Amino acid sequence: MNPPAALPSALGSLEGLRVIDLSRVLAGPYCTQILADHGADVLKIEPPVGDETRGWGPPFDAKGTASYFYGLNRNKRARTMDLSDPAERQALLDLLCDADVLVENFKTGTMEKWGLGPAQLQARFPRLVYCRITGFGADGPMGALPGYDAAIQALAGIMSVNGEPDARGGEPLRVGLPVVDMVTGLNAAVGVSFALIERGRSAQGQYLEVALYDAGLSLLHPHAANHLMDGRIPGRSGNAHPNITPYDTFATATEKIFLAVGNDKQFAMLCKLIGAEDLPGDERFKTNGQRSAHREALKERLEAALSCFECKPLADRLVRQGVPCAPIQDVASALADPHTHHRGMVVEIGSYRGVASPIKLGRTPASYRLPPPDRSV
Repeated sequence: MNPPAALPSALGSLEGLRVIDLSRVLAGPYCTQILADHGADVLKIEPPVGDETRGWGPPFDAKGTASYFYGLNRNKRARTMDLSDPAERQALLDLLCDADVLVENFKTGTMEKWGLGPAQLQARFPRLVYCRITGFGADGPMGALPGYDAAIQALAGIMSVNGEPDARGGEPLRVGLPVVDMVTGLNAAVGVSFALIERGRSAQGQYLEVALYDAGLSLLHPHAANHLMDGRIPGRSGNAHPNITPYDTFATATEKIFLAVGNDKQFAMLCKLIGAEDLPGDERFKTNGQRSAHREALKERLEAALSCFECKPLADRLVRQGVPCAPIQDVASALADPHTHHRGMVVEIGSYRGVASPIKLGRTPASYRLPPPDRSV
């Protein structure tokens, strides 16, 4: 079987780059969508049963494909291959003859069993950048075990710092987004880019591995930095920041506002604009360190002043005066926000709608050429 025809010229920064995407679910497809948005020709190869996220709904489109799949697979061509079949493995090798990048997230050892492991392929294709996404890496105490976003959030300490404090009856919570999978995908895209830049000097590809476990640990700032300095075990602080005050949700006359005040100048301006000019002169609140030590008293004073203001008009006034803050929007409001549309962050390709690339290159911007592919046989 011949592969689908190559994409027309993308005019992106990765135009001419050919990527074979053997990955499924989230981290790998997110990585390859980043590459595809910026001009790479990505051929997504699915097993006969398809990428399982095609069934991760509702909602589903008219053809029965879930929105979850749609969010991760635009700008890709598609082909179905059963790599347990020797003939199909040979077809993959034929495709790799002119490929630059391979991305896969099979269980450790599977590709080697098929004769398609990193060492085996790079001996045959020395310029190939081979990116493997794993749960825990190939070795070590948890080597080769499968990894999943929520389980890594639990194991890597993320859940332990997310949620309301014990004093408020809180318990550890999973972050409501697949942050581990997504940052793993970002790291994979960055790693592929690094390897391609180095290949420009050496003319040699290389193998890179990105593990969900490592990505989960990398997300622990500033909690890991705090612990490594003073040895204390971080706990849950709700919406509050462990190092900065006021950096939390605060009640107003209407809905809550989120204040993200990062320095003394911003704090003074906040107090001026809400009629609490005396607070910066209070010894308890003069510096961030003092404010953090007296955060409950400060919150009480601020909420007393904020009770005279409606959230959204106040947030607009504060941010325009240099005080970081925001009303708390739901997903629908965020996607419909005028600034979202001004930034071009909702893309449409026919009936497909998705969140656009956040990477804004001036001369070679992202482009949106193909909707997520239908099942291909």
